[in-house]
Amino acid sequence: MSLSTDVVEALQTVSTATLTTLLLKKGLRNVWMRGTRPIRTGQARVVGRAFTMRFVPAREDLATPASWNSPTSTRAAIEAMPEGCIAVVDARGVTDAGIFGDILAARIARRGVSAVVTDGVMRDVAGVLGTRLPIWCQGVAAPPSVAGLTFVDWQSPIGCGGVAVFPGDVVVADEDGAVLIPAALLEEIVPLALEQERLEAWIVSQVEEGARLPGLYPPNEENLAKYRSSQS
Repeated sequence: MSLSTDVVEALQTVSTATLTTLLLKKGLRNVWMRGTRPIRTGQARVVGRAFTMRFVPAREDLATPASWNSPTSTRAAIEAMPEGCIAVVDARGVTDAGIFGDILAARIARRGVSAVVTDGVMRDVAGVLGTRLPIWCQGVAAPPSVAGLTFVDWQSPIGCGGVAVFPGDVVVADEDGAVLIPAALLEEIVPLALEQERLEAWIVSQVEEGARLPGLYPPNEENLAKYRSSQS
């Protein structure tokens, strides 16, 4: 199920730093995907439901160029991606074999996918950048995926950057990396996140006016009352 426009627009105003703090308060410590860095500076924040893809270590009889024509291939998975999703790819942290090149990235972009998030790397970087597809990854490498990985599945639970990702979970990615919101917590997290952003904007305004941090960040009852008054 795709996200509503209201949810996407709301989460596009919320930083991943804010989300990690809120999820920590809910007991979720492991939601930031390690190694997921924006491939270019200035990428806008993206929001979408996770479409998962999974690689395992390369096995010579399976990880061959011929496998690219298999019914279980990255090509087949790309054709199953719904518009607006974020492709979250478990590449096992491998950094010497690129999971996608320019042609696959171009097709992903053409299908209206919001972004690719992976703990692996890209190849054909000049062409990939030319597609303008937002990508969060560990970097680039010239060899193809089959040099180090075997693609095995899509839309099943995966681990990406050390985080458990299930199809349909929500991913938010910005300059600090990619964060997962469990699907079951989405309705609860969105209003809390918007309120936290408002509160922190007010705290910043107080700091700019010369306020001291103790009792302000985090706010004590006196400062919470001042904040609430400012919002009325």
